[in-house]
Amino acid sequence: MPNVAMWGKALTVMPRIDKNDWDGLDIVSRWLIATRSAVIVMTFTSSAFAGLLAVKAGAFDWTLWLLVTAGLCLAHATNNLINDLTDFWKGVDKDNYFRTQYGPQTVEAGFLSVRQLMAYIAVTGAVALAAGLYLVAVRGEIALMLLGAGAFFVLFYTFPLKYIGMGEPAVLAVWGPLMVGGGYFVITGEWSNNVAIASVAYALAPTAVLFGKHIDKADADLAKGIRTAPVLLGDRASRMTVKIMLIAQYLTIFYLIGIGYFSPAMLIVLLALPALKRVFGVYSEPRPSEAPPEAKGVWPLWFVGVTFWYTRRFGGLFLVGLVIDVVISRI
Repeated sequence: MPNVAMWGKALTVMPRIDKNDWDGLDIVSRWLIATRSAVIVMTFTSSAFAGLLAVKAGAFDWTLWLLVTAGLCLAHATNNLINDLTDFWKGVDKDNYFRTQYGPQTVEAGFLSVRQLMAYIAVTGAVALAAGLYLVAVRGEIALMLLGAGAFFVLFYTFPLKYIGMGEPAVLAVWGPLMVGGGYFVITGEWSNNVAIASVAYALAPTAVLFGKHIDKADADLAKGIRTAPVLLGDRASRMTVKIMLIAQYLTIFYLIGIGYFSPAMLIVLLALPALKRVFGVYSEPRPSEAPPEAKGVWPLWFVGVTFWYTRRFGGLFLVGLVIDVVISRI
């Protein structure tokens, strides 16, 4: 029987469940948990931005937008599944590794066999690829290049990119110019440098979330031989990098308002500044050695938790501002 309550939970947090809970779930709930769908909302947001910017340009197409959205979200889901399979094969998730403490790694936890996880990957990836190939048929060579770039990051983000400090730059490129800029191109048939720049204002958010996660587990990653950017940069420089990225979001929006691409309606994102102040407070100090009272229910997540919380707020305000901006531009 469908567990709609679990669908909603899996779309907002990473449920902490055991094998008995898993065995009682429907296939949709299992897929949502296995793909870590709570973070796929960031991909949906990128697609929503691409669609709204297409509306702003007067060139929106519902069918193409829906296919872009489905393709991007399923590609992200496929990447998360491949990530788990790769980490399992490499033995990363053994010995109570950080990832297994805040959400189930379905193979390591015994929820899925390797064969079952590969089936999840095959089906999810095939649907994503089908959507992409249709869009290539519509938009041609540039769409094929975008599809190829997306496939590269899906297949090789976990290894070797994450292992050599390139995972974070990859996320900035994917959630920005590739998803938003590429999505806009597929929907409208035109490339826009202003859209690509605007995409960075949002893409810095998921990049900061990833940085936060990798700062949280830097010691565990170093012990496993995974050299993420925070492992290479060190704790203090990594925390400062996140602060710079979040400030750069606002500077990018100010620039686009200054050149007239965005209207002042986008200044609504300034309402996120109180949340940013909280994030800066957290990032001003090293990660606590033990769970503080305010981390109850989320530990061992610390930096990533507050960054994800902030990103949802900033992204929501960005979306509201963009809707108002589009209405103004169309009037």
